[in-house]
Amino acid sequence: MQALGRILGIFALALASASPAMAILPSAPPETAPATAEPAQPLEAERDAGADDRIATRLREIFAEIPSLSAVEVNVAESVVTLSGTAPDEAAITRAENIAARFDIATVENTIERDVSVGSSVGAIETLGERFAGFAKMLPLIGVALLVALAIGAIGYLIAGFGKFWRKVTPNPFLAELVASAIRFVFVVVGLVIALDMLGAGALLGAVLGGAGVIGIALGFAMRDTIENYVASLMLSLRQPFRANDLVLIGDLEGRIIRLTSRATIMMTLDGNHLRIPNSTVFKAVILNYTTNPHRRFDFELGIDADDDPNAARHLGRETLKSLGYVLSDPAPEARVTNVGDSNIVIRFLGWIDQTEADWYKARSRSIAAVKSALEKAGFGLPEPIYRLRFDERTMPLPFENIEGKAQLAKPKKAPAAVEPAAEAHDVSPEHEITKMVEAERAAEPVENDLLDPDRPTE
Repeated sequence: MQALGRILGIFALALASASPAMAILPSAPPETAPATAEPAQPLEAERDAGADDRIATRLREIFAEIPSLSAVEVNVAESVVTLSGTAPDEAAITRAENIAARFDIATVENTIERDVSVGSSVGAIETLGERFAGFAKMLPLIGVALLVALAIGAIGYLIAGFGKFWRKVTPNPFLAELVASAIRFVFVVVGLVIALDMLGAGALLGAVLGGAGVIGIALGFAMRDTIENYVASLMLSLRQPFRANDLVLIGDLEGRIIRLTSRATIMMTLDGNHLRIPNSTVFKAVILNYTTNPHRRFDFELGIDADDDPNAARHLGRETLKSLGYVLSDPAPEARVTNVGDSNIVIRFLGWIDQTEADWYKARSRSIAAVKSALEKAGFGLPEPIYRLRFDERTMPLPFENIEGKAQLAKPKKAPAAVEPAAEAHDVSPEHEITKMVEAERAAEPVENDLLDPDRPTE
């Protein structure tokens, strides 16, 4: 049996040597991926002397037929294939090694270097030309894909162009524009996805979207304040925390609301100045609205002499406030003892007004004057702070010797009291100059720029 095996082996080798062009290796397309590696076989202890030459000859013939591997040199000794020379790129180097590894050899020593000479660019130019030729062949398909993308994008713009419809179904113009922009963006992205899928560039789309996601995160951190202000504008437009011409206190900023825009809240201070507050600040701030409830309370403090009766002063002050026509009887005025000072008793007087009929500042001013006058007429003292000076041996004596005994201090003349006209003394009507300025400002600007909606309930 061993003799028969040797005879068959010699016969096979003879056939191989008789026709050098016969393939030792089944031919495969260069583009075909290498098959899965099989388990390594043990090396033979003895090897035919002509096997190395046959493998070297076959590899040279194969490399000669491949333009990118024509400059590769092959040397085979003791079943070790040594590859040298140059190749245009790393892919060609790897390809040469994979071809050599498919022969019955021990290992491959790959020393091929990449050819970076000017002459090697000829293959690259040819490859570039092939790509341009392939691109020219794809032009009809590219045109169809582009038309599909444009058609889908146009449908999105057409749907987003129904401005009246979106303003009707959304709470305000700002949200309507946001919905329209989102529809346009979605349709454009869908059109691009379908077009790239038609061109077989789905992997490119994934890479682009992945890169866009990373860039979006970076921009989100960089534009955090802008995005926060944009979101705050959206939330304020939905919640409607105030109306136009409301008198509000936002943090420590007081004024009347002119309008709410997509970036800022515009106010007019009580001095007539414009004030722009970023919506992110407004959304996070404490908002005090003086206009929502027409009833508003004023208060002030007066001090009476420590020897006077505080209950009698409280009763007189309440009755005086009740007699004022602009002070509401429900809730009724109130007077409270808040503090006992060094030389007086402090009483706080409180009264309510209707802001639609009386101005808060005027009402408070008139009430202070009326209660003070009533207390003084009733004999209550409204003392100023009194200080006692103590002189004993621990203090330096005053220089009384410098004071002439005959000298007398001149009594200051009492200045005549300014008489306020009766009409002005009782006038507490609301002031409308700031309100008129705000209405003029709102009339001068288009309604589309205002996110305040009088038809929606306030928060």
